[in-house]
Amino acid sequence: MAHAGTIDIRSLNKQYAVKGKTLPVLSDISLTIPPGEFVSIVGSSGCGKSTLLRLVIGLEADYQGEILLDGKRIVGTSLDRGIVFQEHRLFPWLNVEQNVALGLLNAALPEAEKRRTIQEHIELVGLKGFEQAFPHQISGGMSQRVAIARALVNRPEVLLLDEPFGALDALTRTHLQQELQRIVQAEGITAILVTHDVEEAVYLGDRVVVMQPRPGRIKRIVEVPLPRPRDRASPVFTAIKDDVLSEFSHDAQAAA
Repeated sequence: MAHAGTIDIRSLNKQYAVKGKTLPVLSDISLTIPPGEFVSIVGSSGCGKSTLLRLVIGLEADYQGEILLDGKRIVGTSLDRGIVFQEHRLFPWLNVEQNVALGLLNAALPEAEKRRTIQEHIELVGLKGFEQAFPHQISGGMSQRVAIARALVNRPEVLLLDEPFGALDALTRTHLQQELQRIVQAEGITAILVTHDVEEAVYLGDRVVVMQPRPGRIKRIVEVPLPRPRDRASPVFTAIKDDVLSEFSHDAQAAA
């Protein structure tokens, strides 16, 4: 099982220069995510949620404030943070096993341990028997499973998910949400999900962070005190989902 990391975001501000003017993207974001927690971040387009994820990944360093992992400032990308994007980004000329192996490319492990770990994670995402299949031979949902295995194979402290199921059909998305919940629990890992889908956010998250745009800031944090596996049809689940959705209706009314 991976060591679960603590993410601490303190007074984070981010802006871009656009045509000689400063465009604020994130404003005064503060959020602590303890080890093993699953946090969902929702918000309308342009609220900066994907920018926030990029900063936690370490893809950008130009910001004000602090982003800490286990008390140390995040500097650049690292094996201690795994990432899954909306597109699976598999290499088409590599098979499933080889694509997952890319996650261990820079890992200082004996070859036998690498092979064992790769196989463990292929089985973890339910793809045993598909090791030699190429991306064009498997479905989009299976390809995303490969991407999740690749992100987890080096046992990172934090798993970052940027709209991981946004390109999938509804049935596949629902099934993979269930699988992701199982996988994250099995790994005992800290996870941050960015999504437009409020039901997905409530189904997966221990907390739902609602962001407000222009500039992006945290409007509210909603607790999801439900046991897993979760029943989407339960009155309590529906009430929490409606509570989060109401924040967006308030924004729409204010903009009208």
